[in-house]
Amino acid sequence: MELIEAEDLAEFENILRRQRWAYEEFSLQATDTTDPKTDEVLALQAELVVRCESTGRSRQYLVSDGMSWLELFREDIKRGAFGGQDLLDVHRTTFAQ
Repeated sequence: MELIEAEDLAEFENILRRQRWAYEEFSLQATDTTDPKTDEVLALQAELVVRCESTGRSRQYLVSDGMSWLELFREDIKRGAFGGQDLLDVHRTTFAQ
């Protein structure tokens, strides 16, 4: 089982596209934090760091079966967590040209 599923990566790219960010501007670093004492497959957990290379800003998310890191990421990117509003305006203007 992958830490970040292919469907999640596709949705991540869709979120970026809808907010007019390029997928190539972001990097993902996942670290498996699953408790090795657990026998259950459903106990998979990871910490995911999403970094915007152009602004240097990053956010950390918990990846687990009961939680959607994508919803948290969607909210973060909408509110400008990967760049201030002025950076977003400049970015969107540049992107639109």
